[in-house]
Amino acid sequence: MFSIGDFARHGRVSVRMLRHYDALGLLRPARVDPATGYRSYTAGQLARLNRIVALKDLGFTLEQVATLLADEVTVEQVRGMLTLRRAELEASLAEGAARLAQVEARLRTIDAPDVVVKQLPAVRVVELTGIAAGFAPESIGPVVRPLCAELGRRLPAADVTPAGRLTCYYEQRAEDEVVVHAALPASIGPGDLNGLAVADLPATRAATLVHRGAIDGVLPSWQALVRWIADHGFASAGAQRELYLDCPADPAGWVTELQEPISWPGGGRGRPW
Repeated sequence: MFSIGDFARHGRVSVRMLRHYDALGLLRPARVDPATGYRSYTAGQLARLNRIVALKDLGFTLEQVATLLADEVTVEQVRGMLTLRRAELEASLAEGAARLAQVEARLRTIDAPDVVVKQLPAVRVVELTGIAAGFAPESIGPVVRPLCAELGRRLPAADVTPAGRLTCYYEQRAEDEVVVHAALPASIGPGDLNGLAVADLPATRAATLVHRGAIDGVLPSWQALVRWIADHGFASAGAQRELYLDCPADPAGWVTELQEPISWPGGGRGRPW
């Protein structure tokens, strides 16, 4: 028999934690002295203590640990709980990776952004449009991704010849309504457009900034560009555009040119950042 202190030392836990496990019914002492109240444990109980500690390290609550250790719990139930925990950890890792990407994107915009002012020529495009609830990435992404995919599916059957790279542009129709355009410069033939619309983007002077990395992390780059425009006395003057220069399989390698039409103060509206 081990005293509670010796058992805690062998199990690499605190005496206080052993008392807590006792109170919860997770790990009862093998014997409690009726006169002194001293708790004693057997060497065989170390196996159960090790299982409790291992499950806690996996992130299970003590209530969940009790369920997993219950005699009536089947192997399939244990497998189900572990599978659920794995999914939770995977989601947490994905969330952490997304936050890390946001931090890295913000670090890249701490210094003065490499903004280039250029003249964008007029261009005719074929496009599909959708409506987003706002300019936040979580609102834009679920709309623009299927639009781009559908544009790619419809192109082969349309009488058009692509003449440039995919461009997405955004127009704010109301406070909580943004028109999302997935567009491709193209020479238009006389035949069927397979449901694609034709639009003409006007020539414009634009402040541009190259964003490197996943498009989901574009917000800091847009914010840096908008700050540069304000700091240099310009005003937003038209629909903002994202020109996708390179889109490899790994989104971390994407290269996107952000294009903000500009004028002197008094013209146009931009993203509310």
